[in-house]
Amino acid sequence: MRARWTALRAARRARRKPLISADDPDLRVVVIAYDETEAASAALARATDWQPDLPAVLRHHLALPAGSVPDARALLAADGWELRPGGRGTECAAPELTPLVALRVQELDALHCSQESSRMAGLAQRHGGQSFGWDALQPAAR
Repeated sequence: MRARWTALRAARRARRKPLISADDPDLRVVVIAYDETEAASAALARATDWQPDLPAVLRHHLALPAGSVPDARALLAADGWELRPGGRGTECAAPELTPLVALRVQELDALHCSQESSRMAGLAQRHGGQSFGWDALQPAAR
């Protein structure tokens, strides 16, 4: 009986959480972590608009050689990431690199942000590219 009650409460909480889309026009940047020396926990701690109980669109800013984009896209898609043109690489990347953002909807916490940041930096390095940090977007608080 207790397990059933716990499952019902979890289901109710899940229904209350609004689902968001990476294409939602109401999204705004709530966390910025462009300094690779700053811990993800510090970036989240200083983010006054971040709503930790709601999902966010996590974006990693990368730049890769054009020839490696299809391989990177396939590798990231296996874990639910979408690779799109644009991002901070438009301002920072070497001209031979293609600016990209890897994004997906998820709940944010310091551990996962840190792990994914390391993963994206490794991906960029293995493909001869660059990583420029991450940010997260959420709709405005209601």
